[in-house]
Amino acid sequence: MNLSACIVTYNDQTEALKAAASVLAHTRRHPLALYLVDNASPDGTGRALEQAVASGALRPGPEQSVQVICRRRNGGFGAGHNTVLDSLASDYHFILNPDILLTADTLSDLAEWMEARPQVVMARPSLCFPDGRPQVLPLRRCSLRAMVYRQLGFLTFLKKYNDAYVMAGEDLTRPRQIEFCTGSFAAVRTADFVAAGGFDEKYFMYVEDADLTQKMLRRGQVWLAPQFTAVHVWHRAAHRSLGPMFWQARSLCRYFAKWGFRL
Repeated sequence: MNLSACIVTYNDQTEALKAAASVLAHTRRHPLALYLVDNASPDGTGRALEQAVASGALRPGPEQSVQVICRRRNGGFGAGHNTVLDSLASDYHFILNPDILLTADTLSDLAEWMEARPQVVMARPSLCFPDGRPQVLPLRRCSLRAMVYRQLGFLTFLKKYNDAYVMAGEDLTRPRQIEFCTGSFAAVRTADFVAAGGFDEKYFMYVEDADLTQKMLRRGQVWLAPQFTAVHVWHRAAHRSLGPMFWQARSLCRYFAKWGFRL
């Protein structure tokens, strides 16, 4: 099998280099094309990534390649990932955040797991913080009350809706079908990802991964495969400042208009 992976960066060269190095170091069982797409970072992240590849500081192994693509403008998360859409020649493609770190050959593991299950078009592993704590991430379709609680946690009467959103209390130690595959780490069948048109670029930030999941669900099944793991630093910017909170709210409105409102 041929694998490909894309990391989209914006002002995070140190973190992106660590992520890329971990992907190259641990992905060994199958050929890999790694794309590093810089979204017009003003701090020189794109140039730093190019220099790391040119100098050998970021060195691909046998049957691996690294390509740095510097965009002229920041079109957002989805647009960044779609930059490589026409170049993909892989069987399985991986959408990765720059704050992902691999500790095992998780890309090969997921690709082989999906290969044995032709009905699966999208999947993700379990994710944990650097200290090993498991991350609680959405697994069901977006709903308004759950999203409000995630921004305003003091509204405790809404907690039950967030519990449903993350499937709290259910057995998540075994593989199971899900309705939301987080864009921080997602594996897709490349042919289906391309046929679906990749990400909807009208989302600048946030909820574009929920939108992509709905598109992929029209083509097959989406699964959580918790037997495979990766580290996700998870900065949660939308929970810390007003700008990202506004982008998230705007994206959520677009999502509901497109896929139907869920209270």
